[in-house]
Amino acid sequence: MSTGTALAVDPHVVTCTLAPRFEAVRTARDFARTTLQRWGLTELFDDVALVASELVTNALRHAIGARPDPTGGAPGEYDCPTQPTPDGRLPIRISLVHRAPQVVCAVSDPSSVGPVAREADFVAESGRGLHLVESFSRSWGWHPLGSGKVVWAMFEAEPADGAFDPHAGTGGRSALDALGGPFDAGGRHRRSA
Repeated sequence: MSTGTALAVDPHVVTCTLAPRFEAVRTARDFARTTLQRWGLTELFDDVALVASELVTNALRHAIGARPDPTGGAPGEYDCPTQPTPDGRLPIRISLVHRAPQVVCAVSDPSSVGPVAREADFVAESGRGLHLVESFSRSWGWHPLGSGKVVWAMFEAEPADGAFDPHAGTGGRSALDALGGPFDAGGRHRRSA
């Protein structure tokens, strides 16, 4: 369940604060669906939803210390901290940024430790999330923030009619610029093929 969705002054930059509970993954997918529909980019939903699910799950597991429910709850339930951070913020936010033809899905959390892709173990129940992020996005990376980090994935929007001005309404800025970069090769950045 989200604690509220904030629409910034720029309608192409939207952020949702997620409660630190296992329902946050579903909320992130719902947020992605609603936002992409508003932007007329529903063809990106499957890829963006999968990546958003993986990034939010990683934030729950690794950044705020969520772990499988020790009481034997339903599969997929997590024992998540429910208190805000000391400065009063809830710890996870998802942002979607649309700067044609790019869409960026970014998840911020309070941990400064960057994500590390593990060697794929096709028998293990977990550990393949970043491989999926790399496979379903054009590129992905992470960057430290003053308090925590942001992990992002970029997608290319293919307009149905092909008559899309890639800089319309963006002032020539890229989707990553809208996140307050710089997110370039000089930062902690992982670029996929």
